[in-house]
Amino acid sequence: MNDSAERVVGKGSLRRRILVTLVVVVVFRLGQGLPAPHLKVRALEGTFPADDPVRWILGLLTGGGLFTLPVFAFGVLPCLAAPFLLRTLTVLIPRLAALRAEGEAGARLLTRYRRRLTVGLGLLGAVGVVVFRGREVLDDHGVLAVTVVVTCLTAGTALVLRLAEVITDRGFGDGVRILLLAQVVAVLSAEVPRLYETKGWAAIAVMTVVALSVMVATIVVAQAQRRISVQYAKRMIGMRAYGGTSSYVPLRISQANSPAVLAAVLLSLPVLATELWPTVTWFEWTGSRLRDEGSPGRIAVYFVLVCLFAFIRAAGTLDVDQVSRELVRVGGFVPGIRPGSPTADYLGYVHHRIGALGAVYSGVIALLPVLGLALLNASPRLPFGGVILQVVLVFLVSVTLDTTRQVNELRLQKHYGPVLR
Repeated sequence: MNDSAERVVGKGSLRRRILVTLVVVVVFRLGQGLPAPHLKVRALEGTFPADDPVRWILGLLTGGGLFTLPVFAFGVLPCLAAPFLLRTLTVLIPRLAALRAEGEAGARLLTRYRRRLTVGLGLLGAVGVVVFRGREVLDDHGVLAVTVVVTCLTAGTALVLRLAEVITDRGFGDGVRILLLAQVVAVLSAEVPRLYETKGWAAIAVMTVVALSVMVATIVVAQAQRRISVQYAKRMIGMRAYGGTSSYVPLRISQANSPAVLAAVLLSLPVLATELWPTVTWFEWTGSRLRDEGSPGRIAVYFVLVCLFAFIRAAGTLDVDQVSRELVRVGGFVPGIRPGSPTADYLGYVHHRIGALGAVYSGVIALLPVLGLALLNASPRLPFGGVILQVVLVFLVSVTLDTTRQVNELRLQKHYGPVLR
């Protein structure tokens, strides 16, 4: 009877977490559709052209709120920027670096600083909207109206931060990533009708195939791993024998989007140089051939750069010497390989082979959105469109996998918890 009651409580906890996550996401989306006082709805719609990549990026990061100015006008953008700024300040300010080394007490203080920095970024954004776009967005330019607008937008940022923390503490997954996923899905779903109006059903079919291909490949590679067997030596402590068990060292293919982003930025430099120095022959010749994202030359160079950057990044993700020393410390060894330097050489050999395979995988994944946009003849109108699409799709898959993994772990824990106790 006791076990049954505990299982019911466990299932209730699982349902409660799911319900909390869904309710917070609904409240977040309602806040992104609720107009703020004294602000004109869609006042900034004409700030960027419809096909401008900057507009699309800002739309993804803010859920379109930066152009309609609702209560949650900035979405999760301040929540994303605050940790990055805090990490940068930690490197520059010794006091913050000391707090990181203080353990739990320092972490709590850094969390407090991160919250204050998030609200401060929201306040800075609200003041920027009023100062730089006040004539376009305000229906009343009085002091009281300006104060209400700034207070409302800042409070909206603080409330988004609190909603993200509620998901992290009482729901599933990381709150900021879940809310970012919600607004990304909302923005992308609104892009489907516009794509149909401009390109027809063929465009929908092509982009569906591209999206499914990227997602399936990302899921398959994310679950794959190369397991290097490790055997632990037996040790006698008193009258008992310890060790003698086997384990493994998992090696995975990196899922980072940074190689594609870095390659796209590097390819854009000759185009930018052509605009700055049009009289230079080499810049003019290179920029003319790399300007169009759908050209075979640019696609080939893009693929090679992504593979190169991905291999370099993968080569620095694993310290084989440290792994080898740790195995020696705990009495572990790879069967058939001598401990120490031979083990490090073997791990490096396997890791480099996996890194080369992962580099080719990263290049293929980066090519799929670019080729899809090239087939639709959309690349010239949408610079960096393939990179943005790849980053969004990989992000969707990673958040979904992490959340699903957490759900399964909690479900198994609640199911087998009474048996283990």
